[in-house]
Amino acid sequence: MKRVSPFLAGLLFGIGLCISGMIYPSKVLAFLDLAGAWDPSLAFVMGGAVAVAFVAFRVAARRGASLAGRPIELPTAKAIDARLIGGSAIFGVGWGLVGLCPGPAIANLGFLDRRAALFVLCMIIGMGLCRALAALPAPAAYADAPLDG
Repeated sequence: MKRVSPFLAGLLFGIGLCISGMIYPSKVLAFLDLAGAWDPSLAFVMGGAVAVAFVAFRVAARRGASLAGRPIELPTAKAIDARLIGGSAIFGVGWGLVGLCPGPAIANLGFLDRRAALFVLCMIIGMGLCRALAALPAPAAYADAPLDG
């Protein structure tokens, strides 16, 4: 069950992406084109995802363990900091430029899409850079520096 439930969840997610057409960058870009031929279908897909996640998080909060028997670890972070805003901005700009985000890009790998493969490769490189930057020592605090220069 440890490997079956994540596989089934991923398969269901991928099938949902295919059925909704969200694996097509043109469909996503049409949603983002508010001044042109706007396609609102992504808003309905997102709304459905939020509704399902809302119920799933409520159910998970009441359970002590997952279907695989592992403890449920719900997110606890609530801070809105520069790292969250910066990551969100990078994600949004990339999504707007290319029309892909990680889920649809990985689903497109199954269709042997070269653009999606390049996107996933760049995504992996970006994650590696992020991990490398996070491992660097923090800069010295500027609290002890005089204000008058």
